[in-house]
Amino acid sequence: MGTITQRQRKDGSIGYTAQIRLKRDGAVVYTEAKTFDRRPAAASWLEKRERELAQPGAIEAAAQDDPLLREVIAKAIKESVKEIGRTKAQVLNTIAESPIGGMRCSKIGSPELVSFARSLDVKPQTVGNYMAHLASIFSIARPAWGYPLNEQAMADARKVLTKLGATSRSKQRDRRPTMEEIDKVMEHFGQIRSKRIDSNPMQAITAFAIFSTRRLDEMCRITWADLDIEGSRIMVRDMKHPGEKIGNDQWCDLPPEALRIILAQPRKDARIFPANSDAVSAAFTRACKLLEIGNLHLHDMRHEGTSRLFEMGLSIPRVAAVTGHRSWTSLKRYTHLRHIGDRFAGWKWLDIVAPPDSATVARSPLVA
Repeated sequence: MGTITQRQRKDGSIGYTAQIRLKRDGAVVYTEAKTFDRRPAAASWLEKRERELAQPGAIEAAAQDDPLLREVIAKAIKESVKEIGRTKAQVLNTIAESPIGGMRCSKIGSPELVSFARSLDVKPQTVGNYMAHLASIFSIARPAWGYPLNEQAMADARKVLTKLGATSRSKQRDRRPTMEEIDKVMEHFGQIRSKRIDSNPMQAITAFAIFSTRRLDEMCRITWADLDIEGSRIMVRDMKHPGEKIGNDQWCDLPPEALRIILAQPRKDARIFPANSDAVSAAFTRACKLLEIGNLHLHDMRHEGTSRLFEMGLSIPRVAAVTGHRSWTSLKRYTHLRHIGDRFAGWKWLDIVAPPDSATVARSPLVA
């Protein structure tokens, strides 16, 4: 049975503290107290809590740790053996600083999760990413630390958000540059390089993005030590993958044009393209804006390069060996392309960024 104690506060007002103290075999197993301004309110709460705690398993549930969501997020980040990617860390920190981050785990159900998701002023694809990263916290909180985060509540919330159209999969871009647009970009970067020889080799990076199909971050990480010239391949460290990024190292074939561009680079650094990926991305964006080329990203060069390989008649397995895709399913959207040959055959910019006499030109062309 609980007790109610009348106490005088520092400001002279009277408070009524309702306290529950439960024992088993003479030992205190649970205590809880709450103060009210009125005795009837204290008595009502006391009666309600005693009734709730009388239910099977209620005492054990009430006694377990019930931290704030932001505290669980911080713990998950701190104790993760695998390095958490920059995007995921940014998303989790944003969630931790939001109102839901200040809620106790036991108070977060599907309605609260749906409300949080709908409060985000971002695209449905981004909302989906937020919920996916938060779901990873829900999946480990209870089994790892006994925190009352409900995985089923998260599953229900994500289902509701999908039905409401509040979340969606990322849309696949199919923007391909015209040869005229690429010419303009290459010409622009050439002019900058001629004035500032110490600037990033944007012509070589752009051309390499097309022929190698590598992502920007990957291009700025690859090293001379990971280059296999005889095998015409490069080890790509920490390659992006939905389930595994850090430590996902993979050999990727280099088409002859890509190897030729690498061999033309000066060996002044451990990295083949010793550039900052953010600076490279910003330079490409500025160039397109200045040249009035709309809706074109440097990452679109990867799509262009992949399309080129299929247009040259390569099979899905052969293309995957270049792009690094583990699943061929994501490459099926390219297979509708008709075999039209190589539109980069005789491309003048290849001789400019990788003069034939500057390095040993790669072997024979890729075959299907």
